[in-house]
Amino acid sequence: MVGYDESMTAAKIAITLPRPLLAKVKGAVKRGRASSVSAFVSEALEARVREDSLAVLVRDLIAEHGEPSRRDKAWAKRVLGSKRK
Repeated sequence: MVGYDESMTAAKIAITLPRPLLAKVKGAVKRGRASSVSAFVSEALEARVREDSLAVLVRDLIAEHGEPSRRDKAWAKRVLGSKRK
């Protein structure tokens, strides 16, 4: 994970979060899972962007080559160690 680096060029924004979620994020910061709320949010957004990029890649591959066969899926599960079905 690239992670949040305070030396990165950054822009300050305001966001609204549900209070229970903010409390969980602050708890994670207190436990040392992130250096700050901003770092936690930044890392979460980076993860979402990566997931979205992978989803687009998979969609495009399926559009070009068709759905993977059961054999293809079994191979990928074995090689990647995926727990997904």
